[in-house]
Amino acid sequence: MTPMTSMPVPHLPVLIAGPTASGKSALALEIAQAQGRVIVNADALQVHDMWRVLSARPSPADVALVPHHLYGHIHRDAEYSVGHWLREVAALLRAHPNPVIVGGTGLYFAALTEGLAEIPATKPQVRAQADAILRDQGLAALLEAVDAETLARIDQRNPARVQRAYEVLHSTGRGLAAWQDQTGAPLLPLSACTAIALMPDRDWLNTRIDQRFAQMIDEGALDEARAALSHWPESAGTPTAPLWTRAIGAPELIAHLQGKTTHDQAVEDASLATRQFAKRQRSWFRNRMKDWQHRPLP
Repeated sequence: MTPMTSMPVPHLPVLIAGPTASGKSALALEIAQAQGRVIVNADALQVHDMWRVLSARPSPADVALVPHHLYGHIHRDAEYSVGHWLREVAALLRAHPNPVIVGGTGLYFAALTEGLAEIPATKPQVRAQADAILRDQGLAALLEAVDAETLARIDQRNPARVQRAYEVLHSTGRGLAAWQDQTGAPLLPLSACTAIALMPDRDWLNTRIDQRFAQMIDEGALDEARAALSHWPESAGTPTAPLWTRAIGAPELIAHLQGKTTHDQAVEDASLATRQFAKRQRSWFRNRMKDWQHRPLP
């Protein structure tokens, strides 16, 4: 990561988004050290306590340099959503009005800067019903039970998005689109912060991804997967799987520990999955963060 050519306005919060392995944590640390800021996590997987290495949480050495918040504080069995995260960020902003908020979860940044609809919790019986429909009848059956206005807004090929739309409609009696239309004011509009989106060259990033995953293996990623093995649910790999099971590289390492693949194949598969994930992140940032300051890399 190249140093900042100029530092952000000191009193405004800084947002740094970027795909995995793009160097956003290093940039956040550089700014926070130079300007006396704290760092706040905006990565949905780095909140979980079991994935320090595999989710690329900041190292103990980095944490010793600058206060870091919302990293590794959620147990795997605890419910945690973008709404939980946004409420925690609101409290942190009251205590630290100019943090560096850094991560790769686009939904977190969208909720922060565009607002989040306050949708009631899904009823357990509705979730069970949605699980059964998806399992027994497939995605098309769920799509048929979602309102047209919501269908026009969501990715209809994404089972998790479709199931969420189904659950909202059948839990509340109102479609997800209707709830979204009543979204309140954002906690932190773009006009009130410095928002940086890292836009790395694909080949440069892919090389970094491969190098970093090899480093993760050296630092104990396989040991983390081994510790999670006895807790690995049968639902892993499905839209209803717990979020912690979706850590990039975890399914591949678990498959190796279960004797389904060799070590080398698991590393290769995990690196490929990471590159594919980074591709989706880059697409999100291009399409949804057009008003951010785009910073090409290297």
